[in-house]
Amino acid sequence: MSNSVLGLSIDCADAAKLAQFWADVLGREVNPRPTTEFAAIDANGSTQGPRLAFHQVPEAKTLKNRLHLDLISSEFAAETDRLLSLGATRVNDIEQSGARWTTFRDPEGNEFDLVAG
Repeated sequence: MSNSVLGLSIDCADAAKLAQFWADVLGREVNPRPTTEFAAIDANGSTQGPRLAFHQVPEAKTLKNRLHLDLISSEFAAETDRLLSLGATRVNDIEQSGARWTTFRDPEGNEFDLVAG
């Protein structure tokens, strides 16, 4: 017996709004009929990556994520500017062991990294 990753579930206050942010970031479409309670973004034939499901929860985010997305871009500076224009917030710039990345927060405060590639 084995398992496969179906996708990632993300708790949030407004599922449709956060799904649209991530759809814009990833160049995907939000699945039809998103609501404040639930929205999803599926991979399709032209995109890769896991399904992202957004679920409204009553409590606000309070601490650092235990799981976050790592994005990679060969156009690091331009992609940084694009993420900021979409509503991301820059948290920290890091260079370590020859790698460079920036930690951001999405509009609801969830951390994610952009790696220079």
